[in-house]
Amino acid sequence: MKKVFKMKKLRIISVCGSGTVTSSMIANKVKDLLEDNGISATTVEVNPGGVEQLVVSGSYDLIVHTSPLLSAYTIPTINAVGFLTGMEEEEFIEELLKTAKELTK
Repeated sequence: MKKVFKMKKLRIISVCGSGTVTSSMIANKVKDLLEDNGISATTVEVNPGGVEQLVVSGSYDLIVHTSPLLSAYTIPTINAVGFLTGMEEEEFIEELLKTAKELTK
């Protein structure tokens, strides 16, 4: 009998100042990077004021952000400014992949 493995799909909150352009760009880059590394993800884009409600829902695994967050949250957060600017991009990628692998174990 063939075993079927079901990989957990990460649900990621992408945060920028307006919750539109930059967060969408980061969300797409994050999804592509994770997919290239065998990890499935969906994202939602919000401004910092929208994070709390999403975290409280308990449906999200990770936050990536280019704007300061308004609070400390119970799920992992990763500053994505380096992924946006290209400066310290490798550090962001390394942290994202390490965190994603831990969350999908």
